[in-house]
Amino acid sequence: MKFRILIILFLAVVSCKPPEARYPVTQNSGSYIDQSVQRNKQLLSQEEAYIQEIIEQDSTRNYIASNSGFWYFYNQKNTDSINTEMPEFGDIVVFDYNISTLDGQPIYAEGEKPTKEYAVDQEKLFSGLREGLKLMKEGETVTFLFPSYKAFGYYGDKAKIGTNVPITAKVTLHSINTETNNESNN
Repeated sequence: MKFRILIILFLAVVSCKPPEARYPVTQNSGSYIDQSVQRNKQLLSQEEAYIQEIIEQDSTRNYIASNSGFWYFYNQKNTDSINTEMPEFGDIVVFDYNISTLDGQPIYAEGEKPTKEYAVDQEKLFSGLREGLKLMKEGETVTFLFPSYKAFGYYGDKAKIGTNVPITAKVTLHSINTETNNESNN
């Protein structure tokens, strides 16, 4: 009996060692991510060069470079000194837009997209348009040139716009219902 207890005690002491870490069979060095970053930088560089080429060839318009990485020009500018408000967080804006390629081929023609009501920065909208609307005043029509990362990026819109397609969007801002107006109407 003592012998069995000694064996059980011995096995218990020997088997109580800390667990050993299991290491992966293969290790990735992150080279795929590095390659992806390089591809994206190259793609952006090509798109920006193409947009600059378009701008240089068009001497009839005054293009403005935004701080957000896209370009735009006014088709119709609001020169009214009274109405100078631009949309801010929470404001409700009503606008129309159409989308075409940088070459001018329509993707979504004028009137194909319904008039949209949008709560600024509170609803989904592609990043370029979301930022572009904040640069507009009521009654203005602006044409934006978006590199693909500011448009629909890698995924496209899953309908007519494919992967990494830079676009032109012509936007008309019909009205801005400011957050203070929203609160007083409730």
